[in-house]
Amino acid sequence: MPSSMTGFASAEALVKPFRLTWELRSVNHRFLEIGVRLPEDLRAMEPDCRGRVNAALARGKVDCTLKVALAEGHTPEAEMRHDVLDRVRAIQTEVLGSFPDARPLAVGELLRWPGVLEEAAYEASSLEGSVIKTLDDALFSLSTARQREGDRLVEALAQRCEAISSIIASIRPRIGDAEQRYRAKLKERLDRLAVETNPERLEQEIALLTQRLDISEEIDRLEGHVKEVSDIFGRQEPIGRRLDFLIQELNREANTLGSKAQDADLTRDAVELKVLIEQMREQAQNLE
Repeated sequence: MPSSMTGFASAEALVKPFRLTWELRSVNHRFLEIGVRLPEDLRAMEPDCRGRVNAALARGKVDCTLKVALAEGHTPEAEMRHDVLDRVRAIQTEVLGSFPDARPLAVGELLRWPGVLEEAAYEASSLEGSVIKTLDDALFSLSTARQREGDRLVEALAQRCEAISSIIASIRPRIGDAEQRYRAKLKERLDRLAVETNPERLEQEIALLTQRLDISEEIDRLEGHVKEVSDIFGRQEPIGRRLDFLIQELNREANTLGSKAQDADLTRDAVELKVLIEQMREQAQNLE
């Protein structure tokens, strides 16, 4: 079934003492655009992560962010860098020699000095398997969320297809009346103007104008496009681009129908068709 291009998903894994968290966000895009944000020590895994996303999704702008932090209940281990501390002490002694009234650094300030405390780091190789597995879990959740949203979009599109088909069905019986309505309207105008006409020439003009104003082809094409839209809903493949094309064709036929309208009812039907088609276009932009 078609999927939406919008969605959010996250997945976590505990690799003591660290917690891995993937967050995936997906929005509309003409193609598949992947953005991957990894901690510096894991940057070498970016090609593998991109490959996983590319295999799972077909369209959309997808932002993938991995966070690595100490799990709850684990106290960060830190090692005192005495070489850095000695350099800070030497700098402080030199400064105090030039400025005797300056205040010495407090213990807390010394500990916050960059490089004085070195927190325990993780081995990237020990996390690689968990990073990929957690990404796969997040991608599965994202695909599921996009599928649910896609189902809702298809349902909304199907309702509008039914509404369009109903309007077309109401127009078709009136196609044969167009010539008679136009003939009566033209004769009424000529009678009001008291103009003498050549009956044969009048019939020719009526035939030509009726041919130009005939909407049979537009109605047939509208029906065909609506049927094609309904048929592609069941395909097990991305349908967004195909649907965009069909909706453009629907809109073109509705515009032509409106330009040929010779009575208020047909004009109203053409406007309603264009409203429904525009609603379909907005919905279809979210489909993969």
